[in-house]
Amino acid sequence: MLARRAIPTGFDEPAELACCVCAGLAGTTLEQLIAVAGGRWRIEECFQAAKNEAGSATFQMRDYTAWYRHITLAMFAHACLSATRATAEEGAPQPEPSSSLR
Repeated sequence: MLARRAIPTGFDEPAELACCVCAGLAGTTLEQLIAVAGGRWRIEECFQAAKNEAGSATFQMRDYTAWYRHITLAMFAHACLSATRATAEEGAPQPEPSSSLR
């Protein structure tokens, strides 16, 4: 079992405790368990952002193949949006549109 305690920012705020059950090989170190648990948070944030920004929350799937195709497209769209935002924030010059788009 792996437990994480959030440090409260104020005196009136209670300390939040989160636990998760971990299963791994006998030689798994504590650092590896912490890395996997922390990676899970980033993945959940990515799925939530894809739901909000790329429209995966508005699609009704009827079977696994449809879900897989849609979530792949939504995650790709979210990756493109994130890369575009990162490039714009760095102040890098924007690429010129190709001649076929003019």
